[in-house]
Amino acid sequence: MTNAEASPTGPMLVADHVLRVFHGGGADVTAVNDVSLTVPRGQFLAIVGRSGSGKTTLLNLIAGLDTPDGGTVTVDGREVSSFNDAEMTEFRRRTVGFVFQSFGLLPLLSAHENIELALRIAGAGIRERGERTRELLHLVGLTERADHRPYELSGGEQQRVAVARSLANRPRLIIADEPTGELDSTTGAQIFALLRGVAAEGVTVIAATHDPFVMEHADRVLEMSDGHLLPDGEGALVAQHRRPRAAEASPPPAPRLHVPPAHPPRR
Repeated sequence: MTNAEASPTGPMLVADHVLRVFHGGGADVTAVNDVSLTVPRGQFLAIVGRSGSGKTTLLNLIAGLDTPDGGTVTVDGREVSSFNDAEMTEFRRRTVGFVFQSFGLLPLLSAHENIELALRIAGAGIRERGERTRELLHLVGLTERADHRPYELSGGEQQRVAVARSLANRPRLIIADEPTGELDSTTGAQIFALLRGVAAEGVTVIAATHDPFVMEHADRVLEMSDGHLLPDGEGALVAQHRRPRAAEASPPPAPRLHVPPAHPPRR
């Protein structure tokens, strides 16, 4: 299968014996050590682990922001590490969307403009940009805040803009690095509900998180420790947050989202 060909029925992600070693300071640090992972389409996967366990490095390798020193990462049927520059640009624009802990919004642009920019970069026309941006603002409940700049928005509102921006080009995969890390528990639950709704429509979501709410209600939780990804159900953090709780809160209802089919890959 060539890099231009996607597999619409296979798993969204296959990581095979992935290794990432950082060199410097007189010592080597193995951030990701022989990690193998398969994630089906439409799954909400939470990856947990203590600071320095390798979660963010693994997400960067999956998203094509870093290159493994060994093993392979295959996303949507294509091996990411084999992309040339043009293929990597197309992959980041159309296959994967990003949500960061620090929101990553451009401070001089409004909420509308931050979302629209992703569409402009991808080459969407004026009419498509306007319609898609308005659709996404409505989806995240920010239609009335469209013209506000980030400093005029709360942390939760900024993260909702970031989620909307990540969906702009209808990606098949969302990578979220601590998406609720800077939010209060109520707002974090709202962001999680948005992401869960996205997964319910067939988009795969992989999130690194410390948020107990996300860990308790994601489809699957895996723990990283010292660069190793532990088997399903193993790990102290997984065990702690998977215990039955009599008074456990129910997750907020996942919004029904309209996520049209992703753009076909360009050849």
